[in-house]
Amino acid sequence: MRVYVPTTVELLQTLRDKGFQPPVAAHAVTPAVREWYVEGDLEELEYAASDEAAEASLRLLAATGNAVPRRVVVAADVPDDAVRPSGLARSGIEVQVPVTLADVASVHVDDDEARADVRVAAQAVCAADAGDDGAAADVGQAAAHELLWYDVSELDDVLGLA
Repeated sequence: MRVYVPTTVELLQTLRDKGFQPPVAAHAVTPAVREWYVEGDLEELEYAASDEAAEASLRLLAATGNAVPRRVVVAADVPDDAVRPSGLARSGIEVQVPVTLADVASVHVDDDEARADVRVAAQAVCAADAGDDGAAADVGQAAAHELLWYDVSELDDVLGLA
């Protein structure tokens, strides 16, 4: 199953060195996503799950405070039976096995132009979660930026982003 793991530039070093240890909070095409997006094909459903992971990356940035202001999503393939629903979001899951570099299909990261919007969105995401419309607009501004795609072989390049 393809999963989308929200993370930060700094935490990618952990992925490279020892992997993410379970339970790993992630996002995937769940039954709830399929029900919500009835008309979507698999690619559209995966995009929706990836978007929710990108928003979850904002929460990680908010929690760390001094991280590089870029949303980061790791796309990885894990066994179907290693995934459990988390109930935290429509696409929210927990991966019950380590997610290692060998599992990674690609890494998705904001470009330089998104940094200012991501910084503001990271500060606003908790208020947006609580229903603040202005904060939700700030989060939406960051979401308007498409994440760049990197092959796993380019991880060192991504780690060099600051």
